[in-house]
Amino acid sequence: MAKKNTAEVLINGKIYMISGYESTSYLHSVASYLNEMEEEISRTEGYRRLAVEEKQLLKNMNLADAYFKEREAKEQLEQEAEHKDKEIYSLKHDLIDARMEKDRLLSRIQELETQLLEEQKRQNRLSQSASHRKIPRPEQKL
Repeated sequence: MAKKNTAEVLINGKIYMISGYESTSYLHSVASYLNEMEEEISRTEGYRRLAVEEKQLLKNMNLADAYFKEREAKEQLEQEAEHKDKEIYSLKHDLIDARMEKDRLLSRIQELETQLLEEQKRQNRLSQSASHRKIPRPEQKL
C-alpha cells in the first residue's frame, strides 16, 4: 500500500497541514492552484461584496467548470488516440498487403526473366542452326 504523505501548505494566507497518498510536491501544486484560483476570482467585479457562501459557491463553480473542461479534453484526446490506433492498424495492414504484392511481382519478374532467357537461348540455337544449314536469307528491297 502507498505511503501517506503530509505537507504544510499556505492557502489564502493560512497554513494548513494536508495529507494524501500523492507526493508532497503534488500537494503543494494543489495548494498553489487554489491560491491562483482565489486570486483570479477575487479580481472579478463585485467579488468582495459577495457573502461568504456566495464566494464559496463561485469557487466551487469555477472548480467544477475546470474539472469538466479537463474531463472533456481528456475524452477528446482518448478518442483521437483511438482513431490514431485504428489508422495505424489500417496502415500496417496496407503495408503487409503492399509487401505481399511486391513479393508477387518480384516472383513474376523472375518468371518472365527466366522465360526471356529461355527464348533468347532458343533463338540463338535457331540462328546457329540456320547458319550451319546455310539457308539463303531473302534480300531486302528498298
